[in-house]
Amino acid sequence: MKTISSALAVLFLTGAAAFAAEPAKVAEGAGGKMYTDANGMTLYTYDKDSAGKSACNGDCAVNWPPLMAAADAKDEGEWTVVARDDGSKMWAYEGKPLYTFVQDQKAGDVTGDGKGGVWHVAKAD
Repeated sequence: MKTISSALAVLFLTGAAAFAAEPAKVAEGAGGKMYTDANGMTLYTYDKDSAGKSACNGDCAVNWPPLMAAADAKDEGEWTVVARDDGSKMWAYEGKPLYTFVQDQKAGDVTGDGKGGVWHVAKAD
């Protein structure tokens, strides 16, 4: 009986860990549901990125910090890990790398939406 209880506990914890691994949250914003980081900061996509490849490096990444992934992070469903030019890793949703914006001051700000015609809030379905 103890073995069954232990096995069920392991299955439960494994499922919970997999669920907790999602790198972003969904929040309700002015334009509907959007993805945010763990602190509630809006996530954005960049039109100059190609699927699975970030084009925002150097000074760009200073203004648009990538949603970083741990070195051992693994793809899960629509969430994928993208290798950056410097060898670090970041998260992407449906192949689109995700970023925050330094001019957003508080959770829910969307000051980066539409910047340069190439930055957009990452919408949640």
